[in-house]
Amino acid sequence: MASSFEKFQRRRLISSYFSVILSIALVLFLLGVLGLLVLNSKKVADHFKEQIALTIYLKDEAKEVEIKQLEKSLTLAKYTKSTQFVSKEEAAEEHSKEIGENFMDFLGYNPLQNSIDVYLKADFVDANRVKEIADELTAKDFVDEVNYDQPLISLLNDNIKKISLWIVIISGVFTLIAVLLINSAIRLSVYSKRFTIKTMQMV
Repeated sequence: MASSFEKFQRRRLISSYFSVILSIALVLFLLGVLGLLVLNSKKVADHFKEQIALTIYLKDEAKEVEIKQLEKSLTLAKYTKSTQFVSKEEAAEEHSKEIGENFMDFLGYNPLQNSIDVYLKADFVDANRVKEIADELTAKDFVDEVNYDQPLISLLNDNIKKISLWIVIISGVFTLIAVLLINSAIRLSVYSKRFTIKTMQMV
C-alpha cells in the first residue's frame, strides 16, 4: 500500500516538475521574442522615419550655381541621409501620370517649381529639429518654401514611444512570471526532499 502511495506521489511530483519546466520554458521563450522585438524595434522605427521627406521648393529665378551649392551643402549636412533633385519638368510629368492627363495643355505653362527632396536621418526626425532645419533653409533668398508633413512626424514619434513603453511593461510582467515560476520550482524541489533534508539535519 505504501509502495503504491509512493509511486502515486512520485508521479504527481514528476508531472508537477514537467508542468513547471514547460511553463518556465514558454515564458523564457516569450522573453526572448520580446527581447528580439526590442532590439529590432529601433531599426524598424528608424526605417519609417527615414521615409519622410523634407521638400525644398526653389524660386524660378534661382541660379543653377546656387542650386548646386545647396545640394552639396545638404549632402554634407549631418542630418541628411540622402537628397534628390526634382526638376519642374519631371514634377509635371509625374503629376500628369497621377491625374491621367497633361494639365499643361490647357494651362499653357508649367506652374510647378524645381525642388529638392531631403530624406533626414532617423535621429533628426523630430518636430522641433525638423522645424529648425526648415527655418534655416527658408531663410535662403532663392528658396520659396520648405514643406514637410509635421502631423505625421508627431504621430510617428508618439506611436513609437507608446509601443516601446508597452513592450517594456510586457517584458517586465513576463520577467516577474519567470522569477515566480523558478522560485516555485525550487520550493517544490526542496519540499520533495524534505525528509532527506530533515534526516541530514538530525545526523
